[in-house]
Amino acid sequence: MSQRLEVRLAGGRAYPIVLGSGLLGDPEVLGPHTGKQALVVTNAEVAARYLGAVRRSLAAEQVDVFEIGDGERFKTLDTYAAILDTLVAKRHSRSTTVVALGGGVVGDVAGFAAATYQRGVDLVQIPTTLLAQVDSSVGGKTAVNHPAGKNLIGAFHQPRAVVADVDTLHTLPKRELLAGLAEVVKCGVIADAGFFGWLEAHAAEVAALDAGATLHAVRRCCEIKAEVVAADEREQGRRAVLNFGHTFGHAIEALTGYQRYLHGEAVAIGMAMAMALSVRLGLAPGSDAQRVQRLLRAAGLPGAAEGVSPEAMLDAMAMDKKARDGRVRLVVCKGIGRVSVIADAPRKTVLAAMEDWIAD
Repeated sequence: MSQRLEVRLAGGRAYPIVLGSGLLGDPEVLGPHTGKQALVVTNAEVAARYLGAVRRSLAAEQVDVFEIGDGERFKTLDTYAAILDTLVAKRHSRSTTVVALGGGVVGDVAGFAAATYQRGVDLVQIPTTLLAQVDSSVGGKTAVNHPAGKNLIGAFHQPRAVVADVDTLHTLPKRELLAGLAEVVKCGVIADAGFFGWLEAHAAEVAALDAGATLHAVRRCCEIKAEVVAADEREQGRRAVLNFGHTFGHAIEALTGYQRYLHGEAVAIGMAMAMALSVRLGLAPGSDAQRVQRLLRAAGLPGAAEGVSPEAMLDAMAMDKKARDGRVRLVVCKGIGRVSVIADAPRKTVLAAMEDWIAD
């Protein structure tokens, strides 16, 4: 059984998000979105579980596979170049489809390859982690990291389809599943106070992968992201709200070499910092910050960053791709369900907000 949403874009463009269970082996789900050639980009662990089913359900006559290493440290220009080398060596044409089978790292680097190979080829996202299903697979952002910062090299490239099979979440390590909950919490904070309240009551059910609760959470997050992306595809304005907690989180990831924290864990700490800043600026009540912090702790996410300093974080944030004219742009909360972007937060206030959530 499946559910279907649409991401509607300017110029009459649109693509489906297909949600449900038992989707990966169904040729009626994947077949319509691929041509005669396909390159599946994945990693070894995901391939061992799901590649066979995906192969059987693709319509392509030629299916090649490229496996990347597991983890953020492999989201590099070297990996991107190796994918392009494979596309060339296997003689893929402009009508090929790149199929991203895996989590956010796979989706981002495979998407960037699809965006640039022969000036752009089709992309299908098959996210297998909670974080990718609720966030990174939807919206067309593709990128690789640079030592100076996360996602500094990339392109906007919308997929032809997103296929999110929640059955894949049952094989996730617990730590990765919980890291994905950070993006779920974020959706409530930025856009839906009612959904945030639902999470306060049901986050444990999502973490336990209760079928109904999990599908509801994934669908609501996809709905929120689809609405924001439809209004601002290339992040000229409103789409920036999706970065709540991310500017802080990306700095934490970069300063710890993309190895100490999973992306969702760094974002969770970043959201705590963003809430602390919002309270210090008088934009959100302290009670809202406490609710966010309680929910993040209940989800088993880290409460403080280790191995970083506030000053080093601020320097790293200045290199964030969202900075403008040397000013760091931050998403702040104006009460759960409402956020905005500011670029004029006093340096001392930002440093103080970070100090609250950096371990001694």
